[in-house]
Amino acid sequence: MRIALGIEYDGSAFSGWQRQHHAPSVQAALERALGRIADAPVEVVAAGRTDAGVHATQQVVHADVPRWRPERAWVRGVNSNLPETVGVRWMRPVGEGFHARFSAVARRYRYVIHSHPVRPVLQRHRVAWTWRPLSVAPMQTAATHLLGEHDFSAFRAVACQARHPIRTVHELSVSGDGTWIHLDIEANAFLHHMVRNIAGVLMAIGAGDRPPEWAGAVLEGRDRTRAGVTAPAGGLYLVGVRYPATHGLPEHGRIPVFA
Repeated sequence: MRIALGIEYDGSAFSGWQRQHHAPSVQAALERALGRIADAPVEVVAAGRTDAGVHATQQVVHADVPRWRPERAWVRGVNSNLPETVGVRWMRPVGEGFHARFSAVARRYRYVIHSHPVRPVLQRHRVAWTWRPLSVAPMQTAATHLLGEHDFSAFRAVACQARHPIRTVHELSVSGDGTWIHLDIEANAFLHHMVRNIAGVLMAIGAGDRPPEWAGAVLEGRDRTRAGVTAPAGGLYLVGVRYPATHGLPEHGRIPVFA
């Protein structure tokens, strides 16, 4: 039978989502825990692979398991075998036609920025810090240039393995008081480092280094070398994966708020 699970994790101590031979990954930790409850090896497929240091409140995975277990076993039982930095939030049985990655119609991320002269200590792995003052208004104006379907080559990592750079951004908003700033972005899919590269461009605009129109110029130029720095991983959270309503899955996890 096939099950879907909603996963939450602190990515600070992991090399990323994907299983690796010589480094800890969220996928490997989850598969070990699931295998103990299933009494058999279990492989999971995720809605998207997050990088080292990136967090999630709503990563969605599917797995084929050899026998039925009640939801309590898949949630509490698996959680009892996971490190404290990873947790299962929910489980739902799904049909064999469901695929965590290919059935998804949209993903949603939140990027958290702390703009303050003094670096944060307790949140050092959970936010992106800059000592420079950032203005929210020009960042929001710049964000409008990135809405819709575009070639996002300028916001794509060199190592990106996606077959093409065309993506559709449904929403990109910037909010906050100038000290704590939240970037919320939803798209049909994302390229490698796409959100962090967008955040880097918006932060440069918020700092006054560039005008809001620069975001559109970078997009149209399709040249990664013109797009500025990649923002830090610690501020990024996967907070939602949307599927057709027929699957009956929750759309969003807990939204991280810092203030």
